[in-house]
Amino acid sequence: MPINDPLGDLLARIRNAQMRIKSKVSSPNSKLRERVLEVLKSEGYIRGYAVVEREGRSEIEIELKYFDGAPVIRELERISKPGRRVYTSVRNLPRINNGLGVAIVSTPKGVMADHDARDANVGGEILCTVF
Repeated sequence: MPINDPLGDLLARIRNAQMRIKSKVSSPNSKLRERVLEVLKSEGYIRGYAVVEREGRSEIEIELKYFDGAPVIRELERISKPGRRVYTSVRNLPRINNGLGVAIVSTPKGVMADHDARDANVGGEILCTVF
């Protein structure tokens, strides 16, 4: 069954797994998902991820991160959706909870966190926010 919003599906899987205190969650593989997971890993929101082959299909297995039994990710929200894309310039990049959270942005230089986009002086599509 085709998925209309692959990134939204990934974020929902992560949220659902964290509500059930799962240590790992799997998702179908795509380049965009891998790049978003790389940002989450570099910012310290997940332990890591691995691409595995199952039944001839490529999947991503994500290791979730907890601190004192509570998920490290408190909020995970999709901003730019298939029906309404949200683009911004570098000057208008949002600060999530006064810089404590991260906005993941798809730029011409790749998928990166909002502070990296400011350093690279590029704007783009705001994919999601994490706190």
